[in-house]
Amino acid sequence: MKIRLILLSIFVFLFLSACGGSEAEIAELKTEVVSTYADIVFANYEDSLTTAQDLNAAIEAFVANPSEDTHQAAKDAWLAAREPYGQTEAFRFASGPIDDEDGPEGLLNAWPLDEGYIDYVEGVADSGIVNNVADYPEINAALLESLNEVGAEENVSTGYHAIEFLLWGQDLSDDGSGARSYTDYTTADNADRRGQYLVAASELLLVHLQSMVDEWDPNSSGNYRASFLDQEADVSITQMLTGIGILSKSELAGERMFVAYDNQDQEDEHSCFSDNTHRDIITNAQGIFNVYNGSYTRVDGSVVSGASIADLIAASDEALADDMKALADTALASTMDIHTPFDLAISEADFRPTVIDSVNALQDQGDKFAEVASILGLTISTDLPE
Repeated sequence: MKIRLILLSIFVFLFLSACGGSEAEIAELKTEVVSTYADIVFANYEDSLTTAQDLNAAIEAFVANPSEDTHQAAKDAWLAAREPYGQTEAFRFASGPIDDEDGPEGLLNAWPLDEGYIDYVEGVADSGIVNNVADYPEINAALLESLNEVGAEENVSTGYHAIEFLLWGQDLSDDGSGARSYTDYTTADNADRRGQYLVAASELLLVHLQSMVDEWDPNSSGNYRASFLDQEADVSITQMLTGIGILSKSELAGERMFVAYDNQDQEDEHSCFSDNTHRDIITNAQGIFNVYNGSYTRVDGSVVSGASIADLIAASDEALADDMKALADTALASTMDIHTPFDLAISEADFRPTVIDSVNALQDQGDKFAEVASILGLTISTDLPE
């Protein structure tokens, strides 16, 4: 086995050198690729935190003075907050702090969500934490965090989708979003508790996003970023490719798109209450594109960019680099071709082909990432971890 590994290392070195880069140059490029990734992750999480702070302000204004206008402003802020966060999904499955045993992913973006665990649903007016005064006399952030996913994975009590449900309500329409009225926060039963829940969930969002910003802060020592940059570049690049490979082929194409396509059930949509699933899909795909190409456009329009996996492949195998670029472009574009709303894209015969075409493109992209890893002498799995 040791002889085989030595021979493989020699082969990779000779291959990379023959393709235009010395061993030292390739090593330096790998270091730069890892550094660019760390910069992008930090900027992306920082944008997610900033937009979540805007959301929190809008939610506090709404709860303090519920009206159609303040309600709509809170919903608009939620939609805006999802734009940068959706791109951070490309950092999942990469052995990073978002997914580790103490990671907050399940508290930030868990789904699908059992609406009745949180608040009333059609036919059950007294369901949920909001309406259970006896067991939960005080609603606060600590309570919500303690109840998240207790008893079942769908018993989600925190995160973006809990907030989404509290703003939009159940999606009972075949082609539209939930229709919760602002009066749920004024004259409805337990209106005050509903407002307390919404504010507490929003505050928790800030706490958990701040933890990710701290882990990737370039001005901090001893955080995850420091260890990520300190380890062997090949280890970090393997993690990067694993993250985008799994998201592309298994999580996005599979769990988030094909399951809904196959079941033709809007309950399987990622953001069914707001009917924002099409943007979830696009931003997830954009996040993959960002990591591979080493570039992220911030919410203020500025760009964080540098050496990329694409550059590394171009220095190693120009033909593969060209193939990968074409496939990455196609995969991202395919998500933008999906009919909206996603409810109809998965249920109407005329629109369903756009979904399966995108699923296939994203799966092909995941397979190509595995090929990219192999050319670099690395091995990744694009299957979801068990």
